[in-house]
Amino acid sequence: MSKSIVVGSTLAVLGLGGMAFGAWQIQESRQPQFADITGVETLTRTVETPREVCEDVVVQRQAPTRDPHSVVGTAAGAIVGGLLGNQVGGGSGKKIATVAGAVGGGFAGREVQKRIESGQTVATTQRQCHTVTDSHQETVGYEVSWRYDGQEHTTQLDQRPEGETVRVVNGEPQWREPQA
Repeated sequence: MSKSIVVGSTLAVLGLGGMAFGAWQIQESRQPQFADITGVETLTRTVETPREVCEDVVVQRQAPTRDPHSVVGTAAGAIVGGLLGNQVGGGSGKKIATVAGAVGGGFAGREVQKRIESGQTVATTQRQCHTVTDSHQETVGYEVSWRYDGQEHTTQLDQRPEGETVRVVNGEPQWREPQA
C-alpha cells in the first residue's frame, strides 16, 4: 500500500470521527436540560389586625345622696346631744351643757350620716370596650434551592414550584413552564 493511501485513509477516518463527535455534541446540547429542586421553604410574615371588643360589665358605685350637706344627720345629732347635755348640771351650767351637747351632737350626727351614706352602693351596667389584636401568618413567597451542573443556587419565587426538577435554558431555570 502506498503511503499516501494510508495517510489519506487515516485522515478520512479521523475526519469522519471528528464530524461524528461534533454531531453528537450538537445533538446533546439540543436535548432539554433539567436542574434538581433540592428544597422549598415557605416565606411568611405576621399580619396583625386590631379590632374592638365590647362587653357589658356590672359596676358598683356609691349611691347618690339625697342630703349632700348632711342636714338630717346634723339636726338629729344636735337634738340628741342637746337632750343629753340638758341632763347634766343645773342653772347656767345646764344651759352651757345643753348648747355644748347640741353642737357636739350635730358634728357627730353629720359624720354618722356621711359614713352610712358612703357605704351605700348601687350596681349599674356599663358598656366597656377595649382593642385586641389578632395575628396570623401570611405567605409572601418561596425560597427555592436547586442544583445545576454541580452548583447550588437559591431563588425566591411568588409561586411554589411544581415537581422535583426545573427545565434549564442557557443556564437559566424556566420557572413559568410546566415541569416534566
